[in-house]
Amino acid sequence: MRFNHIRRREFIAFLGGTAAWPLAACGQQQALPVVAFITNGSPDDSAPVAAAFRKGLNETGYVEGQNVTVEYHYLEGQYDLRFNTRLNESAI
Repeated sequence: MRFNHIRRREFIAFLGGTAAWPLAACGQQQALPVVAFITNGSPDDSAPVAAAFRKGLNETGYVEGQNVTVEYHYLEGQYDLRFNTRLNESAI
């Protein structure tokens, strides 16, 4: 009798583990590819260009936050000072 009780417990634990496994697998997200959007303007000045950039991504099957990450970098007219720093940050 004791043997059947242990086997039943093991079986129930196994079922519980297999039911929870898909939930645990969903919790593991793969890293998304990163695309850098670097422009010489400010965020306000570059809003139409950024919108067109996102539209182009969407048209090619990329949706920001779902299958691609976009990093926005605005140099705000300080091309010489910030470009290399931003480019190096994006490449890491």
